[in-house]
Amino acid sequence: MRIALVLGVIGRLLKIFCFAFVPPLCLAAWDAWQGDGSWTEAGHFGISLGVTWCSGWLASQLFVPKADFRRAEALAVVAGTWMVIAHFAAAPYMFAGLSYVDSFFESISGLTTTGATILTDFDAHGRAFFLWRSMTQWFGGLGVIALFVVVLPQLGIAGRQILFAEGSDATTDVISPSVRESARRLWILYCFLTGLEMLLLRMVAGMNWFESVCHSLTTMSAGGFSPNGASIAGYANPAAEWIIILFMIFSGMSFPLIWLGFTRRPKEIIRDGEWRFYMMCMGVGAFGVAAMLASGLPSLDEIRIGLFQSASLISSTGYASVDYAQAPWTDGMRILLLFVMIIGGCAGSAAGGPKAIRNLLSLKFMWREFTRVLHPRGVIPLRHRGHAVPEDAMRAIINLVLTYIVLYLVVGALVVMLGSGLVEGFTASLACVGNIGPGFGAVGPMENFASLHPMSKIILSLGMWMGRLELVTVLVLLHPDVLRRLRWRGDRRH
Repeated sequence: MRIALVLGVIGRLLKIFCFAFVPPLCLAAWDAWQGDGSWTEAGHFGISLGVTWCSGWLASQLFVPKADFRRAEALAVVAGTWMVIAHFAAAPYMFAGLSYVDSFFESISGLTTTGATILTDFDAHGRAFFLWRSMTQWFGGLGVIALFVVVLPQLGIAGRQILFAEGSDATTDVISPSVRESARRLWILYCFLTGLEMLLLRMVAGMNWFESVCHSLTTMSAGGFSPNGASIAGYANPAAEWIIILFMIFSGMSFPLIWLGFTRRPKEIIRDGEWRFYMMCMGVGAFGVAAMLASGLPSLDEIRIGLFQSASLISSTGYASVDYAQAPWTDGMRILLLFVMIIGGCAGSAAGGPKAIRNLLSLKFMWREFTRVLHPRGVIPLRHRGHAVPEDAMRAIINLVLTYIVLYLVVGALVVMLGSGLVEGFTASLACVGNIGPGFGAVGPMENFASLHPMSKIILSLGMWMGRLELVTVLVLLHPDVLRRLRWRGDRRH
């Protein structure tokens, strides 16, 4: 793997990312002009923009990228871009007075659409600060790399390899044979749904424009950052909750499948086995919680509460309309929420975690193995969407699910050993590695991660990064075959 080639591409991507600072810069300047903010905050975003562009320009000039990308280099570009951008995106947080560790935690939580926060005083920051938090999640929702494939066609053949590394299960060929055209259409759909939610929150739910923008950016990205410290519960707005429920469900669905359903074959959505599994699990969580809250037949309000929490956690958005860590919520209700957290959203969605399709196929695999005990000579293929699942694909799925479980346990154990409680440590691990956001206990929906040990925050930050890249992208780069062939430049193939 040629390190200079990877750095050159990351530099070019960094030059483009710097323009993301423009909207919060303009908002900060407007608020300062109106007397509601400080010119200092506008200056912070201006400096962040300048430093990011200069760093990207320098890297792209010193390390000129080539077009002959290889698999390991594409993986390194993806993993490296997320990590590098997270550091530059942390600059406004450091200017706002947060420590380096806290700033990086907040930044990587935004870009990976995790939604875990270390903020304790939401009144201490201006509107531009919260717009930036929301924007980082929106960019991370469909993947920073997918956006760059659209705006940076100079990557040529590397574009397909990078998009493959970014979303290994997002089948783009159902949209267009061209990877760049597929990415463009997905971003059109993403922007359309974001704009639609924005209008509904403003016109129907009565939120102001700023809150509508922030919540739309963080709902469609399955992120969950809110400018209100109490999340959606701070608004006590049932109309807004119903709207957000709808778009959280969309955010956990496969975007290629949504495009296909909206443009060509609407019945494809309900025929999709993964979508049915996703909706079934969310429904079990929602109506199970609602029935427990009501101790019987639930009312519409109780259905809304149960559906909101279930949709939020299965899509990994992480919003909360109530504090489910407190009474009258019981351990039985929280177990149901834990169940939907583990299931996750669909492949090709903005959701994090191991994805519903992998859980579904893992269950089918287990059932097949039980059947083989009774019929050892039987040929029992696993089927999905009418086709047999290849054994090598099934092996890769089982490997990834087991890797997720191991990482959950390792990260949780490390956080507990650093001083957190058992519940807090392991649910924080599940929330961060699965890019979900809130856990239980001291890291619950109305709490934050500020009290954790600094090393715990670093470990959880790395867990968010690895979880968003579905583990394999990072772990493959640590393979001895990659490490022993690292070199600065050169044309020797591997």
